[in-house]
Amino acid sequence: MSVAAFLADLRSRDLQVWADGDQLRCNAPTGALTPELREQLQRRKHDILDFLRSADALARQQRAIVPLQRRGDRVPVFAIGGHNGDVFTYRPLALRLGDEQPFYGLEPPGLDGQREPLVEVADLAGYFAAQIRAFQPEGPCVIAGYCAGGTIAFELAQQLAVAGGTTVLGVALFASPYASWYRFLPQLRERLVHQGQQVRRHALAFVSLPAGERRRYISERLRDRKAQRAVNRAAVVDPALAPRNRVKAATLVGVRRYTPRPYGGRVGIFLPNRAWLRPGNALLKWREFAPSAESFCGPDACDGEVMLLEPHVGATADLFRRWHEQCI
Repeated sequence: MSVAAFLADLRSRDLQVWADGDQLRCNAPTGALTPELREQLQRRKHDILDFLRSADALARQQRAIVPLQRRGDRVPVFAIGGHNGDVFTYRPLALRLGDEQPFYGLEPPGLDGQREPLVEVADLAGYFAAQIRAFQPEGPCVIAGYCAGGTIAFELAQQLAVAGGTTVLGVALFASPYASWYRFLPQLRERLVHQGQQVRRHALAFVSLPAGERRRYISERLRDRKAQRAVNRAAVVDPALAPRNRVKAATLVGVRRYTPRPYGGRVGIFLPNRAWLRPGNALLKWREFAPSAESFCGPDACDGEVMLLEPHVGATADLFRRWHEQCI
């Protein structure tokens, strides 16, 4: 029986156990502390003290672990959100995987505005590793990352492997480009390509319209752009969003200057659709650092921004479930 289960059993008998320095104290109703329980407490004293101290330390810091789906006895998943730290991106996936699959999000420090966000991937991974070890001192798990969170997940798996105790059965990367994709020149190229695609799309729509509707089309697009700029300005000055914006900026700083080490564990690269298999795609560069990496492609209509949302999350869940079975 694990320490956590043993303490839960004691609480069910109205026995209270706490740490007092190097001593283990106990308060029990008359007759409840049997000789057998007394012997177990003495024999497991050091393990219980270590557990209580780690639990107390975890309670005093910002909690990283957000339960998105607690139930189930399958190997749990600990998932890192995108660069803004939003773990609820995974909520539709956790629901699709069902009650048998425990699924936890990992929130970075700083979202509550009480702490400064971390600007190094290694520090973020170390923070998450400590929380996972305190939450689950031993046993297997799966690590996941979405978008920029994939870089942190990759480092987290390596740190857990080095520390021992927690066995990482696999790392799932959902639409997660290789870290260098977030640097200035790749981002500039990405913006130019996106703008070119937008211009082409609007030009084709414009020339396909009757002459009398073209002016209205231009007016509507300008109005939409003005409205979007207003939304963006409001988001920048909204004090409620300031902590998340700081986390977003700090995470991107860390990811841009991160260089991964080779990883020998199992990695699943989840691509929105088969078009993302094209040569040079930044998601496939992880193969250079993870020789055992496998790629899984979603349906043609899916894109990176919606692969964890309805209606495409069902296909993503099926792919993840298949990969997860291979990891066990």
